[in-house]
Amino acid sequence: MIKLNVYSPKATKKEAIPLPKSLEAKVNMKLLAQAIRVYEDRSHPGLSQVKTRGEVKISTRKIYKQKGTGYARHGAKSAPIFVGGGIAHGPKGIKRKLALPKKMRQNSLKTALSLKAKNGRLIVIDNLEAINKTKDAKDFLDKIGKDHNLPTKNSRFTFAVSDKNKNTRLALRNLKNVQITSFRNLNAYNVFYAGTLILDKDVFEEIKSPAKEKLNSQIAVRKAGAKSSKKVKPAKTSRPKTKKVKDNKVIRKNIKKA
Repeated sequence: MIKLNVYSPKATKKEAIPLPKSLEAKVNMKLLAQAIRVYEDRSHPGLSQVKTRGEVKISTRKIYKQKGTGYARHGAKSAPIFVGGGIAHGPKGIKRKLALPKKMRQNSLKTALSLKAKNGRLIVIDNLEAINKTKDAKDFLDKIGKDHNLPTKNSRFTFAVSDKNKNTRLALRNLKNVQITSFRNLNAYNVFYAGTLILDKDVFEEIKSPAKEKLNSQIAVRKAGAKSSKKVKPAKTSRPKTKKVKDNKVIRKNIKKA
């Protein structure tokens, strides 16, 4: 069980709390590296494109006659070997996007959070809405930096805020090397390059509530299914009686007699 340090808005240490099991996982560095590779690839547009010999604007006449010049045979000046000609095997502006399955994305995020917590770079702040001024936020970060022996310059902090405390962005947005993101938008890439990740304590309530809602909805569906699963006997339908067809032998005899 990984325990997280909890701090008040004035950077006073409180009782540590365990990292929820829904966010904890065994550290898998290969999966984390794969996830970071995918997120880096998706952040790059990859729309660079070059002109081929058919697209470049240049004369297409034959530059000299085929034989008798002593030079190699050539056609138009737009060939890739000439200056000003087209590019033979350049990028075409079509990007092959990498992707991760849902379970791998979830596990990579858990891996990144667990790694941060084990390295002591994941902390929790209680009563985040009490920080209303940029000065208060700066004082808080300075004290946190001293407690964790972080360099005074160029130390990065990332706040993962719950939906309830979105207005705290106003107090944090002007600070240098500080990023603010919603906890719902966290991914393995953001966590790995977050520096010191500061979680809003209200996030843990948001993690629990969706599971309860899902359980209640499943119970409601089961109850509705139980009511509608009563067997109803189908009404008897009267089918028209069909006449029996005579055998082929009897039909042949009747034809011969006729």
